[in-house]
Amino acid sequence: MSELEQITDPIAYHAEGPVWSDTWGGLRWVDMLAGDLLTLRADGSVDRLNVGSKIAAFVRPRASGGYVVGTERGLALSDTPDDAPKPMLEVWQDPGIRMNEGGCDPWGNLYCGSMAYDRTEGAASLYRVTPTGDVTVVLPHVTTSNGIDFSPDGTRAYYNDTKTRRTDVFDVEHEELTNRRVFHEAQGTSPDGLTVDSEGNVWVALNRVGKVRCYSPDAQVLHEEQLPLRLVTACTLGGPDGRDLFITTSRENLDDPEPPAGSVFRLRVDVPGKPTLTFGG
Repeated sequence: MSELEQITDPIAYHAEGPVWSDTWGGLRWVDMLAGDLLTLRADGSVDRLNVGSKIAAFVRPRASGGYVVGTERGLALSDTPDDAPKPMLEVWQDPGIRMNEGGCDPWGNLYCGSMAYDRTEGAASLYRVTPTGDVTVVLPHVTTSNGIDFSPDGTRAYYNDTKTRRTDVFDVEHEELTNRRVFHEAQGTSPDGLTVDSEGNVWVALNRVGKVRCYSPDAQVLHEEQLPLRLVTACTLGGPDGRDLFITTSRENLDDPEPPAGSVFRLRVDVPGKPTLTFGG
């Protein structure tokens, strides 16, 4: 495992949702509260694209090409990697609730979660959107819906509702999330984005304490990496061999932001990631 490396300047206010896809040339993430997609190019430059919404909550590649992005209260689609997206659907109408995080399952469904602007406890939900656009509430009474990802064989799903201060695990049966239970108590930290590697280990970004932590499938801590700032928001695996762990950070509401807050970091790890899961819509 290599030393931590800062690979961008602090160009985002609240960087989130990193994801690797060869379809857009590598790493993409969001500057969530600016409504922008950011893409790291091969020469190290970063392109910025506004999605036409005050919120860009997450981005995922589509199986047919292009991408899906979470907007303030819904989803938008682009048919190409770099064009601006067009609205697909509005998932809810309450202006006090915004989109916060999302991810795909192995069958092309998109899971997207919300949170209240005022952080009202239990006001949000986790939704599943099928490739045909059917929407189901999977979890009601969520507070801050965050990372979700699936085990390599698709039999488990891992999920963070940050307010609970823990990572939960589900069994997956017939594409449904069942038997929710505690995977790991974070003990005073704020679990945010997460990703699962090709051996089923779970990497979790721990906001407020500036760490990423890797758990084995039986919840043993395998590695913990300290970053030089507090607000670590999410992580993903990618790169040419899948062994680059990309970590996004934030300076949201910091009176005295640390100099690297809002940057993306990279850590070379031993176990590569899984193929990126795509939205079938």
